[in-house]
Amino acid sequence: MRTILAIGLSCLLVSCAMGPDYQRPKTEDTASFRMAEGSPDIPSLANLPWWDLLRDEQLQALIKMALAENRDLQQAVATVEEFQARAFIARSDFFPGLTASGNAPAFGRKTVFLFPGFASPFNYFLQGNLAWELDIWGRIRRSNEAARADLLSKEENRRAVTIQLVSAVGEAYFNLLQFDAQLDIAKRTVQSWEESVRISQARLKQGMTSRLDADQFEAERAGAAARTAELERQMVQAENQLSVLLGRKPFSVTRGRHLNEQVMPPEVPAGLPSELLQRRPDVLQTEQQLVAATARIGAAKADRFPKITLTGVLGAASPQLSQFFTDPASFGVAGAGFTGPLLNGQILGFQQEAVEAQAKQALAQYEQRILIAFREVEDALVAVRTARAQSDAQQQQVAALQSALKLAELRYKGGLANYLDVLVSRRNLFEAELALTGSRRLHLVSVVQLYKALGGGWSPEMDRSKGDGKGS
Repeated sequence: MRTILAIGLSCLLVSCAMGPDYQRPKTEDTASFRMAEGSPDIPSLANLPWWDLLRDEQLQALIKMALAENRDLQQAVATVEEFQARAFIARSDFFPGLTASGNAPAFGRKTVFLFPGFASPFNYFLQGNLAWELDIWGRIRRSNEAARADLLSKEENRRAVTIQLVSAVGEAYFNLLQFDAQLDIAKRTVQSWEESVRISQARLKQGMTSRLDADQFEAERAGAAARTAELERQMVQAENQLSVLLGRKPFSVTRGRHLNEQVMPPEVPAGLPSELLQRRPDVLQTEQQLVAATARIGAAKADRFPKITLTGVLGAASPQLSQFFTDPASFGVAGAGFTGPLLNGQILGFQQEAVEAQAKQALAQYEQRILIAFREVEDALVAVRTARAQSDAQQQQVAALQSALKLAELRYKGGLANYLDVLVSRRNLFEAELALTGSRRLHLVSVVQLYKALGGGWSPEMDRSKGDGKGS
């Protein structure tokens, strides 16, 4: 038995795994991102943990709540646990399998063919069975490579869900702040229109204006009131959306800093493009899927070759329980089993072709994911740059329209201008103020989207820091 085990171990040591070894596909080298600002050598924005990027204390509390209670993240964590178990199952194929069986004819027997040391239903017996497949062709090793890659893929998926959750909570929170700001503007505008309606009604009674003027002011007031109702609906729906991300039923979300008070880094460096492939979890996830598909090619090839298994049986059997532990009652045998494909060889060939086709699909998916990653980074970079410029220009526009409205109101009250000057000035200011809040939100959201597109700066070290009090 020892000789057989020694032979088996020697075969394992000298054997090679069939199929191709994984090599990362070559990608086009890029010195810097096309829309990046500053030197690419500056550390990437993604190096920041989320609590250093998003400074609003209330937003941080909401993110902590989401990381603790979000159902999608809990599902991703459970999936990782599932594939950890599957990896252990695959690893167990390296070791011998041992089973035991026994028999006790307790209800009597009617036969004279009873021989000690021979297991049968009419004897008392206890036996152990050993089976150990020699991984000469590397089938088990390739299967373990695939299982390990599947586990790493699910772990990267968990990181992707985490980063997506942090960014989704941030975006939903900024959307909520935008609706708050716009609702304040709408309510203030309604009050202004009510003042204009009051003045126009007084001027109508004095015969200083026409019914047309009064009706136009009333129509504008009603329009602003309708816009207020619409913003209230959008605000509540944004709260409901954020509540689901937090793993809660819809509730009234507490706000922190105002939209204008949010702090974002003055510069948002993207870093080196080569870092993107090492950081983004969705890219790493698809790469691990490619690793698993490549390993399964070797396992499929090995299935087409014979399997050699070391087997052994050891036990004791006797017609009488009193003779169970005597030497004649013992039995045992050890040897090697040999199985190989015959009629199903063609089927196994097609199975190998199917696995190779799956590897080609995984390669195309990996290359496509890289292209998407670079596109998302470039989109976020240009959004950050243009949103900042757009916000500055709209701020100047609002200031100019505020000055124009004041002048128009003074001229209207003094009888030097008609109602159209006030109507147009206030309407333009209302729309400009709403647009300004939108561009400010866009700037904040673009920074968060860039953070996510770069890989989010999430790492095991940050997990530990989060556990020390930085996060949930």
